[in-house]
Amino acid sequence: MSRIITGSAKGARLITPQGSQTRPTTDRVREALFSSLSTWAGTAAEDPAEQLSGLAVLDLFAGSGALGLEAASRGADPVTWVEKDHGVAAVIKQNQKHTRLSGRIVTASVRNFLAQPAAHANDVILLDPPYELSNDELVTLMATALAHGYLLSDGIFVVERSVRVGEPDWPGGLELSWTRRYGESCLYFCRAAEGNKDD
Repeated sequence: MSRIITGSAKGARLITPQGSQTRPTTDRVREALFSSLSTWAGTAAEDPAEQLSGLAVLDLFAGSGALGLEAASRGADPVTWVEKDHGVAAVIKQNQKHTRLSGRIVTASVRNFLAQPAAHANDVILLDPPYELSNDELVTLMATALAHGYLLSDGIFVVERSVRVGEPDWPGGLELSWTRRYGESCLYFCRAAEGNKDD
């Protein structure tokens, strides 16, 4: 069973959806992802419950909600989860109650959610799409998120993909900052290209 790695809800066990419609990020990969994020934020030496304090996080293809919950446990606020399956979204709600972590759950497809202008921009957008989502579809979603104001100019996309899928061609306005590989999983950290940042 998956668990919250650190922060205010450290050790809390997470319910995972039944069936094979979701593919949860392993605890090892999640730990590495958030270690990289705290280094990026310059907060690696701080109290784990405050490492992402003040950062807005958007968890797309949320599944059990583990990524967004880990962010919330480390102080991120607000956190938004987007999950199209009603049953799976209900699991996120259960995990919120169990961990005493809060945030907005949106039951919608990522495509439909991003088609609307953002209510607010985010510091971090987490993308852990299903393997069957093609790189072309992924890049289209990322470009839509940028166009509709979902990412701050100094924010970061974190994308988890299977190494078998290969690296996407990132949309215009983004550049790959660094990658991390863990077994069959690869994490891509993308930021706005220098020429596309606001002054």
